[in-house]
Amino acid sequence: MNNDTQKPIMGFWANLPKPFFVSAPMADVTDAAFRQMIAKYSRHGEKGGGPDVFWTEFVSADGLCSAGREALKRDLAFSDREHPIIAQIFGSTPEHMKKTAQLIKELGFDGIDINMGCPDKSIEKQGAGAAHIKNPKLAQEIIRATIEGAGGLPVSVKTRIGYNKENLEEWLGAILETKPAAITVHARTRKELSLVPARWEEVRRAVKLARGTGTLIIGNGDVKDIDDANEKALTTGADGVMLGRAMFGTPWLFDRLRKWPPTLEEKFEILIEHTHLFEKLLGDIKNFAIMKKHYKAYVNGFDGAKELRVRIMDAKNADEVERIVRDFLKSL
Repeated sequence: MNNDTQKPIMGFWANLPKPFFVSAPMADVTDAAFRQMIAKYSRHGEKGGGPDVFWTEFVSADGLCSAGREALKRDLAFSDREHPIIAQIFGSTPEHMKKTAQLIKELGFDGIDINMGCPDKSIEKQGAGAAHIKNPKLAQEIIRATIEGAGGLPVSVKTRIGYNKENLEEWLGAILETKPAAITVHARTRKELSLVPARWEEVRRAVKLARGTGTLIIGNGDVKDIDDANEKALTTGADGVMLGRAMFGTPWLFDRLRKWPPTLEEKFEILIEHTHLFEKLLGDIKNFAIMKKHYKAYVNGFDGAKELRVRIMDAKNADEVERIVRDFLKSL
């Protein structure tokens, strides 16, 4: 199906406030447990709460079309409280992307996002992620196949401003031809990874390039908090802003009405709850060590933080983490 002469299929995107603020898809971070914590402590769905859109971790379209699909589908589990929620997928085989899009619709997602920016070498070897930037023709085939399989669900793309160097006009132009609902622009090249400051002037350029197409532009990169996200949206004209690393240790991040961070005791209760939820939902398929990324952020900025963090990092399960944290609280 050629999509070029049509307007983008927008779905829920058409009803979002401007600017909107969304959670980034991050492997071994934005899993089902962490998303539920964000939904609860950012008061998602309530006045002043958020995020406006959730993303899953990315999942392989090839894997979802293989005999191992049932295990991978666990990565696509979500709760009723997380709508609207988007499943992010990656792949380089149009037919597999089409079939995966059909599956995602059946699973009840609100949208589909295609990862065209991940710099992981194992992903790029498959011709996926940031490798698509070097092959715009295949990227277009991938997007069109996904739109066809989505059966009316909106399809978006997350990408970067170039591969070895900035190539925004040509690359974004190729994506815009396929009429996605939204494009998230991580304001760095693949070569730059996250080693240099994000160049938000490139997000401003992307907004200009997309003007009149109907496709929304979401800026991404080095966003500190909601105030910073709002400022970046205002200065660039972006329709929305995606927050990633700022979410670590702060599941309340998207609550616009919260004026102060929680107390240390409240933060520890959230840490304990998060740990038990991870073990309950994912303990049989994911390594408990994944939680260490979160502990680095939760246990930070107070007297004794380093010593407590070292002890938690050695813990093997949620009960052990809870015992260590409660013992620390008693010592305060």
